[in-house]
Amino acid sequence: QVQLVESGGGSVQSGGSLRLSCAYTGSIGCMAWFRQAPGKEREGVASINRPGTTNYANSVKGRFTISQDNAKRTLYLQMNSLQSEDTAMYYCAAGGYRSYYSNCLLLRDKSWGQGTQVTVSS
Repeated sequence: QVQLVESGGGSVQSGGSLRLSCAYTGSIGCMAWFRQAPGKEREGVASINRPGTTNYANSVKGRFTISQDNAKRTLYLQMNSLQSEDTAMYYCAAGGYRSYYSNCLLLRDKSWGQGTQVTVSS
């Protein structure tokens, strides 16, 4: 059974940085970060598959970096040049082992973490 636990959220001023972490257990394939701002739909932020291929939403390209440490069984999201529009609850998601080569942003069946709040003040 896959379990995902996010950490690293917090409050930061515009232009600042944060690094989110997602510790996982179980057998997984691709992984991704999603976010949901108040009153808005959940949106994909970044995805990485097991070989390391990454995909990013246009709104975060050049500012966010997704990475994984397989030995530590942890997914990361380094967020730089944060803007007020990045304020949201951030969720870690993972596909099953068959999603080894998949883009998790497009995968229908995923496991989800409980989320970690990121607040950016201007």
